[in-house]
Amino acid sequence: MKYLLLGLVMLAVATTAVANNDRDAVNQTLNALHHNASIADFKQYFGLYHDSAIFIGTDASEVWTKEAFKTYAKPHFDKGRGWTYHPRDRHIYFSPNHDVAWFDELLDNESLGETRGTGVLIKEGAKWKVTQYHLTIPIPNALADSVANQIKTMQ
Repeated sequence: MKYLLLGLVMLAVATTAVANNDRDAVNQTLNALHHNASIADFKQYFGLYHDSAIFIGTDASEVWTKEAFKTYAKPHFDKGRGWTYHPRDRHIYFSPNHDVAWFDELLDNESLGETRGTGVLIKEGAKWKVTQYHLTIPIPNALADSVANQIKTMQ
């Protein structure tokens, strides 16, 4: 009985360690994503995306495959101009077997102010790859009707 209890405790400790390692690795991946965008490092930035990744931007028309997003970003990055978002208030969640993670984070951007990033990462071996990133501008409820009406008039 002692050995069974000891085994269960050891399993719980090992499971917690794996969860913490995965959380740290996902945080590092997302932090690297934002850093590489801010210094316009094309190769490192897109190396963090899975080949099947989708990037969803703030405009309704911006739903890009990785290749389409690369085509959009390359001229900007070639001029040394990426985009800088400072993450804060990030939450990370995992599938039961820890091979999929999803997150939400608030970001600060000089021109847009507060934005929100959400997305999904998948684990490939020991590395986490972004398979979906969605950037939005949160609209306070008090402004929602006005903003929605402005959008309707543009359509």
